[in-house]
Amino acid sequence: MVTAGKPQPLDAWEMAVSQVDHVAKLMNLDPNIKEVLSHCKRELIVNFPVKMDDGSTKVFTGFRIQHNDVRGPCKGGIRYSPGVYKGEVMALAMWMTWKCAVVGIPYGGAKGGVICNPKEMSRGELERMTRRFASEISIIIGPEKDIPAPDVYTNPQVMAWIMDTFSMTRGYSVPGVVTGKPLAIGGSEGRNDATAMGCYFVIEEACKKLGMEIKGSTAVVQGYGNAGNIAARILHDKGAKVIAVSDSRGGIMNPDGLDPRDVLAHKEKTGSVVGYPGSKPVTNAEILEIPCDILIPAALEGVITAENAGNIKTKIIAEAANGPTTPEADAILFKNGVLVLPDILANAGGVTVSYFEWVQDLMSLFWDAPEINTKLNRIMTTAFDNVYKIAQQYKCNMREAAYILAIGRVAEAYQLRGIYP
Repeated sequence: MVTAGKPQPLDAWEMAVSQVDHVAKLMNLDPNIKEVLSHCKRELIVNFPVKMDDGSTKVFTGFRIQHNDVRGPCKGGIRYSPGVYKGEVMALAMWMTWKCAVVGIPYGGAKGGVICNPKEMSRGELERMTRRFASEISIIIGPEKDIPAPDVYTNPQVMAWIMDTFSMTRGYSVPGVVTGKPLAIGGSEGRNDATAMGCYFVIEEACKKLGMEIKGSTAVVQGYGNAGNIAARILHDKGAKVIAVSDSRGGIMNPDGLDPRDVLAHKEKTGSVVGYPGSKPVTNAEILEIPCDILIPAALEGVITAENAGNIKTKIIAEAANGPTTPEADAILFKNGVLVLPDILANAGGVTVSYFEWVQDLMSLFWDAPEINTKLNRIMTTAFDNVYKIAQQYKCNMREAAYILAIGRVAEAYQLRGIYP
């Protein structure tokens, strides 16, 4: 399909399936298993009414899609955004399957979303929408079946509302139904920083392989949400110079370095990083092409494409966002010697600590932050080493290697379990 003479960007689900097709050929995957893995197991679409503050009733559309559960309960976030669509949620669910498998935690992949603009909704409207959505999807979620978590424009408070709604239908508290909850109701230490911390751990390992020092390196972060601003802060604290950051309204740059905490304070005060004193403005497109040592795309998918990949001048790309790089861009970056740490590895810290939270809820036994980070470091560095070894063995890029590892683990589970009946 073309519009105004230009091809439309690849749909997220088509991109996800094309990645599986490509890697299946590399690893000579059983075509019957590939057929199963190229479909989502369960897709729930709900249209539900919510009473708004002005007395009107508005119908929202939401999704909860489960890609695969052969290795354990499904796991994945819920996002609130005007741009949510079924294909995106399906792709994100599939990527969660690979993400959980690549770090070796016993989950399958799921994802959810509601088409809405949370920035235009009051707290009361968000709560009523969340509770009604939770009620609608309660038939397929639960600690043993599918465990949601925060994602784009959702947070611990939203998870608290989901947990409470689900618990009311059971007649007792069920903290393990969601992760990313507030600490007071069964959340985990370290969860807020988990995605960024896990990303840092794999960046650290990548630097060792390249003979780089994080101290004195330069970093650029596209997307100054939770993962992006914390990753910037961690790198800054480790001695890196963060020279540019951006959010949905635009970006800022200072070759002498930015103070990530001060930038965050400015964003919280003004609503954006734009206009930060002592910086010059850059667009979200331009920020990806700023020469640096470490580039962290931490916004939305599909931002690194065949059109701009050749202009990217960095040594390491660490994908804190889901699906920021298209397959065509991957090939260009690999040819140019850029080490891409793929999303299913680089941002798996979040789901790993979510797994810790779920385990702690089931045991009613909780760990402190140092213990959480020690466990996270071990899992992330082991996963990086496994992926790096496969990349060397197959002479392929890190994404292909991560997929070979992840799909291989899911395929093994299918071979062992078989197909019922």
